[in-house]
Amino acid sequence: MADSMMSKAATMEIPINSNGDSRNLAEDDSLEQAAKIQWNLREKDLQQVMVSGPNLNETSIVSGGYGGTTEGIIPTSSIKGSSMHHASSNSSMTAEESTRGVAVEKFDIMKKWGLNTYKCTKQMISERFGRGARTVDLELEAQIEVLRETKRKYENVLHLARALTNHFYSMVQTQHALGDTFADLSQKSPELRDEFGYNAETQKLLCKNGETLLGAINFFVSSINTLVNKTMEDTLMTIKMYENARLEFDAYRADLEELNMGPRDAVTMARIEAAQQQYQIHKDKYERLRSDVTIKLKFLEENKVKVMHKQLLLFHNAISAYFAGNQQQLEQTLKQFNIKLKPPGADKPSWLEEQ
Repeated sequence: MADSMMSKAATMEIPINSNGDSRNLAEDDSLEQAAKIQWNLREKDLQQVMVSGPNLNETSIVSGGYGGTTEGIIPTSSIKGSSMHHASSNSSMTAEESTRGVAVEKFDIMKKWGLNTYKCTKQMISERFGRGARTVDLELEAQIEVLRETKRKYENVLHLARALTNHFYSMVQTQHALGDTFADLSQKSPELRDEFGYNAETQKLLCKNGETLLGAINFFVSSINTLVNKTMEDTLMTIKMYENARLEFDAYRADLEELNMGPRDAVTMARIEAAQQQYQIHKDKYERLRSDVTIKLKFLEENKVKVMHKQLLLFHNAISAYFAGNQQQLEQTLKQFNIKLKPPGADKPSWLEEQ
């Protein structure tokens, strides 16, 4: 609107006499005043748009051209629906502000993550090239290394015990099939009935004792698996968190030391204060996790000794009783350690489960 009136005023012809003066000074003054008014209106509208968008209640539509009277001005407050447009504008602005707030929050999170990653990567590279100082707890790190070596050895024991279970299971299955074959031949070969019968009974007895021994070995394997892949692994996860906290602590410690070596102007002092706060936060985290690792290593060692004492005694007694042919001692070993064997066919689903 203001642009149209300005363009109209700018294109209006102003007669000039031979001396270069205006013929009608009053008309020139009114033109200049109108231009100033229109420019003020335009400036005001632009300010309103920049602050909160156009306010329809304070603007007007000019129906006439330049030099028109006030009768040609139509207040926009009389236009229906202006309040609805204002409300929708406010709601859209509220939604936009909410979206902008979420975006700013995510940006801050990414910025902190990026800064932390940069500092830790810098510290890690410095340590590998021997330029960065590293916090070392010799006693704790020695215990951690012992745990990792112990885990590797126990994993080997678990691997061999599983291999023994598989091989022994195959042998028991072969003995079972051989006993059935001897029993069948005993009925179909009258001249060798007794010989086939003796061997059939022997294989069935060995098969029964083998299944008992398999129950003991499976219990041994299950306990070692729990110790290695759950108890030890849980402690190693805490150790990994501790090592990450140690790296962060050293990174922020090196950052604080670097700032302390620089100039002490106002900007640097503010940065030093912020770095001191971050250093203290990561120091507390590091010390807390170091304490957690120490406690877990202590309880893990006690638990390992208790579990292995029981499992090694079970393994020894069961193997000895089986190869000695002492069925009563083998069964007594399972009762001693509260091991219950599954009845034959227990692994098969019932007819209801198959439906």
